[in-house]
Amino acid sequence: MNFFDKLNGAIARNNSLLVLGLDPNPEMMPQSYRDFGEIGHLVEDLGDWLQGIVLQTADLVCAYKPTLGFYQSLGAEGLELLTQVLTFIPPHIPVILDAKHSDLNTNSFFARTAFKTWKVDAVTLNPYAGQDLVAPFLVDPNAAVFILCCTSNPTARSIQHYPNADLPLYLHVVKEAKTWGTPEQLALEVGSTQPEMFEEIRAIAPERTILARSIWTEGTNFKNILQAGLNDEGSGLLVPIPQDLLGSEQLPTQIQTLNQTVNQIRNERQQTSLSCDLWMPDVCLLTQHPHQDLILQLYDIGCILFGDYVQASGTAFSYYIDLRKIISKPQIFHRVLTAYAQILQDLTFDRIAGIPYGSLPTATGLSLRLNHPMIFPRKEVKAHGTRRTVEGNFQSGETVVVVDDILITGKSVMEGSEKLKSCGLKVKDIVVFLDHEQGVKDKLSEFGYRAHSVLTLGDITQTLYEAGRIDDKQYEVLRHSEG
Repeated sequence: MNFFDKLNGAIARNNSLLVLGLDPNPEMMPQSYRDFGEIGHLVEDLGDWLQGIVLQTADLVCAYKPTLGFYQSLGAEGLELLTQVLTFIPPHIPVILDAKHSDLNTNSFFARTAFKTWKVDAVTLNPYAGQDLVAPFLVDPNAAVFILCCTSNPTARSIQHYPNADLPLYLHVVKEAKTWGTPEQLALEVGSTQPEMFEEIRAIAPERTILARSIWTEGTNFKNILQAGLNDEGSGLLVPIPQDLLGSEQLPTQIQTLNQTVNQIRNERQQTSLSCDLWMPDVCLLTQHPHQDLILQLYDIGCILFGDYVQASGTAFSYYIDLRKIISKPQIFHRVLTAYAQILQDLTFDRIAGIPYGSLPTATGLSLRLNHPMIFPRKEVKAHGTRRTVEGNFQSGETVVVVDDILITGKSVMEGSEKLKSCGLKVKDIVVFLDHEQGVKDKLSEFGYRAHSVLTLGDITQTLYEAGRIDDKQYEVLRHSEG
């Protein structure tokens, strides 16, 4: 089962967003379990204590989070204890291994150990080695990662807030991490006592699950942190149980009280969102675009640029949409292919044809995903070799769906389709990622083609503006480019 499916199931079953750290910290262990002496006795006592905690809390939490460092500090017997503690946890409750792993040389081995040997559901990672560190942890479709964005440690401020308060490094980490994995694979870890930081991160990543940390410092406004970190549905935030409760004889009662407080704040957040949707349509998104997150990711990786650009068609625009960057971001490319596939699954065709050169990676990916053979019309026919107009195997009379990236004038897709038809193939449907809304769909219809698009320029314009990614001037530039 996918991590987030298991997590959402536990949240619904226990009506709880609480996460409990299962850490063998002797300082937190109640006196009744203490029998300090040889390390073996200590480990045994810690195991008994942690097992008792699980038995008391399995119907009160949505996840358990053992911290690897605590177990490592106990040596080899500590790692044996970790294996034992993991068996205490009911299989329907997900386990987040708090590892903060950051070593690029061991990431593949550690991913295998975490997910195959220990069989945890998710792992926390340090982001500073970049996407290459994260990639092996996303190979397993059922696993997930939490990327550490910031911590509450005072001395970390000089790093996390660099270069200035307006453009802090921790927000750049959030934006970059969003391109490494989908919301079904990658979540965020945020350690802060400041509601403003949660609010900023939630604004940038409304679709991501956030694991909160270090929110129990004296003087912290717990309610404000939750209101800032929760999404509009009153979820999307995992709340840590204070570690000092673990030594309490009244642990279940105290967790129940905490959960009631959290759920009350969740309900208030939901009511606020509902009221906003009903009475302030000029401020809130009444209907979120189904590809909102993908649009924001495209913007964040620099696919949408402003300036004076000449398109391949020769037309000059005050912006440029560069979709070729997508192929260097595997997780985003995966989402793009999924969006195409949702359209293609309702069409009837024998083969997929990509228009060179921009859409050839997309056509290849769709061919592999949908198990349909691929061909492509040559942009120019070579004077040597087979001199074929269309590359790939096909039979005359077969139906081909044409795939392209952007529809501006329709020139390239029309030329490609005509080459396919000249070889005896039938072309009925043309699917593009982005329609610039220049009336080309109607033009294609006049020639007997049905045109489909994942997005329109209007979709991108409105989504970016409502999300605060573009200003009024940029909004007008894009809006006036629509047909």
